[in-house]
Amino acid sequence: MCGILAAFNTNYSKSTLDEALDLMHHRGPDFKDSKLVDGHYLGHLRLSILDLNPRSNQPFVLDHFHMIFNGEVYNYKELISAHGLQVKTDSDTEVVLLMYIKYGVKCLDYFNGMFAIVIFNSLTKDIFAARDRLGIKPIYYQEKSNGHWVFASEMASLQSLEQGKIDDFAKRQYRKLRMTVGGHTIYDNVRFFPAAHYFLNGKFHRYWNLDVSQKEPPSDEALDDLLQNAINLRRRSDVPVGSYLSGGLDSTILSYILNPTHTWTVGFESLNEFKWSSLANEGLQSTLHQILVNEEEFLATGKWMLAKRNEPLSVPNEILIYLMTKVVKTENTVVLSGEGADELFWGYDRIFKWAKSIGKLNLKGFDEKYCYGSNKDDEVLDFALANIPGENALEQVAYYFQIVHLQGLLRRVDNSTMLCSVEARVPFVDHRLVEMMAGTPFDWRMGNSFKEPLKRIYRKLIPDEVIDRKKIGFPVPLESIFREETDLDTKPMDAWLLFNLKPFLKP
Repeated sequence: MCGILAAFNTNYSKSTLDEALDLMHHRGPDFKDSKLVDGHYLGHLRLSILDLNPRSNQPFVLDHFHMIFNGEVYNYKELISAHGLQVKTDSDTEVVLLMYIKYGVKCLDYFNGMFAIVIFNSLTKDIFAARDRLGIKPIYYQEKSNGHWVFASEMASLQSLEQGKIDDFAKRQYRKLRMTVGGHTIYDNVRFFPAAHYFLNGKFHRYWNLDVSQKEPPSDEALDDLLQNAINLRRRSDVPVGSYLSGGLDSTILSYILNPTHTWTVGFESLNEFKWSSLANEGLQSTLHQILVNEEEFLATGKWMLAKRNEPLSVPNEILIYLMTKVVKTENTVVLSGEGADELFWGYDRIFKWAKSIGKLNLKGFDEKYCYGSNKDDEVLDFALANIPGENALEQVAYYFQIVHLQGLLRRVDNSTMLCSVEARVPFVDHRLVEMMAGTPFDWRMGNSFKEPLKRIYRKLIPDEVIDRKKIGFPVPLESIFREETDLDTKPMDAWLLFNLKPFLKP
């Protein structure tokens, strides 16, 4: 719901930091404020979603605690009741700080949501920061000597303060995996704040991890109840909530449970899912908006986004999501999206069936089944798969997709929607669902094709044609878009990767 910038023990002036904060204006166009506390800078841009009253503006202060917070803690109402909190606002912002004051770092165990938090205690001088379990909300950081730390929601703000050099290993990661992993960013002076970690006075600590060891599956009733609860929590808003609706299984389930006034889809004239979204929408009472994009617009927008973001995009359809969400903003400030369902229910059936058929995970097979860039780089793969838990290839691949691969998709949806001042919420990334599904049996989770539990539970709710539809990805005609760059030696995906890297490479 916001953009945050915090600087501790730096020599930057307040005006310089305010200018860096302004580069994220799209993340919070409704209110801006910043302050110096004991010489430390806390800046916030607000996108008003819960409690539109100025009393919930940030930086939010209670006694000697000063907080900036990006995201949503959806179960804030339940926390107020369960923990006897005395609140003066109707937002989750106050609840987050009250829970920290009451429980310290243990407050994170109680939060259900997506968040990036920075809190400074002006009495004890403690510096605390945290990111949600699955890394839905972004936060980057710079670290230098003498306790110099800067945290920001976007890369561009940090690079405006100090331009870094291109990280060659990160560039290789991107060419192979379509994203950077292990905390790397495209610049050597900026790191990703690790998901499921908190920071306290210069040290990072993990507070959550995913257990992928085998366990019995939930009942259909339990899974249905939890998914509906996850969606209903994410309808909490004081502004209108819409839903993406491609006509695929995941977005159709979300839309049918949410039943929004407006639904949204996007595509090219030559390649789109408009027929399927129209079919899915027949059972809803929503206004379906089908946004048409052309190839010239795609390329021009991609170049603009690269300059704005100051880092490579991850997935080609990130551009489509942005162009669609510009129109979404005319009706909705919050939109539900289906990210995470393929990781939960093994929609990538080809690679999960392969992992089930082998005993030990091997680089060659993983490269062939998963990797995007066609160049060979085993060092990158070794790094990406290092310390992945699991007793066999299936457990390791399941963990990789849920904890590592999903990060690229979450970056895609957050960056492209917040660039339009729209908040995307992802019910399939509710940590309770992730924990419920982890380690469940292959035959139950995959079924005869894929996503068998979802198909079985929701067959009475959504059209059979959608249930039985063959899975396809989010279509982008890369071969046509990059036809001048694509030849026998350059595959369309490689052309996309090079398109993204080109602005960051020396001539």
